[in-house]
Amino acid sequence: MSETASTPPDLPDVSGGPDDAPLLQLVTPAGARVTTPETDAYRERVAHLDGAALRSLYRDMVLTRRFDDEATSLQRQGELGLFAQSKGQEAAQIGSGRALAPQDYVFPSYREHGVSHVRGIDTVDRLRLFRGVDHGGWDPTVHNVHLYTLVIGSHALHATGYAMGVQRDGLVGTGDAARDTAVVAYFGDGATSQGDVNEALVFAAVNNAPVVFFCQNNQWAISEPTSKQTRVPLYRRGGGFGIPSVRVDGNDVLACYAVTAEALERARSGGGPTFVEAFTYRMGAHTTSDDPTKYRSRAQEEYWRRRDPIDRLEALLRAEDAWDEAFAAEVGTEAEALGERLRTETRALAAPAGASMFEHVYATPHSVVERERAWFTEYEQSFAEEAAR
Repeated sequence: MSETASTPPDLPDVSGGPDDAPLLQLVTPAGARVTTPETDAYRERVAHLDGAALRSLYRDMVLTRRFDDEATSLQRQGELGLFAQSKGQEAAQIGSGRALAPQDYVFPSYREHGVSHVRGIDTVDRLRLFRGVDHGGWDPTVHNVHLYTLVIGSHALHATGYAMGVQRDGLVGTGDAARDTAVVAYFGDGATSQGDVNEALVFAAVNNAPVVFFCQNNQWAISEPTSKQTRVPLYRRGGGFGIPSVRVDGNDVLACYAVTAEALERARSGGGPTFVEAFTYRMGAHTTSDDPTKYRSRAQEEYWRRRDPIDRLEALLRAEDAWDEAFAAEVGTEAEALGERLRTETRALAAPAGASMFEHVYATPHSVVERERAWFTEYEQSFAEEAAR
């Protein structure tokens, strides 16, 4: 790195912090390109991203941030039961999401709103789960994105199993760029303490599965700092299972794009799994039921606010004369429209019919489910008949 920041003494001792282990960075917090020999291969992977492409990344990050802010406000107004912010993690999500090919498949946790944005999932559909009107919110087969997973780390096994299926279907290592497929599992630092994630790493390694484990280390598993979860940087977990691993500045969108592109290429070509640790920071609360002031200091929050991933990309654009005030105004207008639509349409989401619980239980018709549906329908009608008397 061309810039090294010392950790202020009032910050918690986070094992594997930015000064304790190698951290791939292509753009410094001040917006300067990093041009060391160690970054040559990764810089080649982003060389095609011109000013227009960088502005597009900026747009995606700003819209994701606005989605976060509006959804949080809606929850505070009682329109959502809960919401999990991704504020501060936009670079990790947009950068990695943009590296995906259309045929790649994503298994998210519950705060991958930036990845969902890149994959074309409608903003309102992302909130159906948090409003409690749907178990998911979108059709996974349309976007190649599985539904949000609330059970911490369980989806890492699902992703590995899916990747093993892709492998057995002959969709890996064919040399056909439109056919070869990779799978990505997104999870946080806290999930690495779960047995499911470690079991997934075992299966992925021994089966050489085409899966990328993308860990967004935002430094807090709810209120538990990373130092209480591990004694070594998390990216070393992969090495313990024989999986190539890399640690990247999660607030650097270009670096996140580059390492994910490399990992996906390895997976699609038959090279097996990769473990990526994106070192970032959760600027908001764990969820809207959490109060981060109880366990972290304002000094730490300010330290990371100065490393805001959106500000970093804007600084790069300005430094390279690729910033356009008209474009910025256009993005601002688009963000306002997104916020207005989210407020209006989310409030309009009504509770589903009770009988909808019987839909999508099985892939094909099931006699027991049909009998239960018939009984429930009759039961509901009995109330209407009683009221009509």
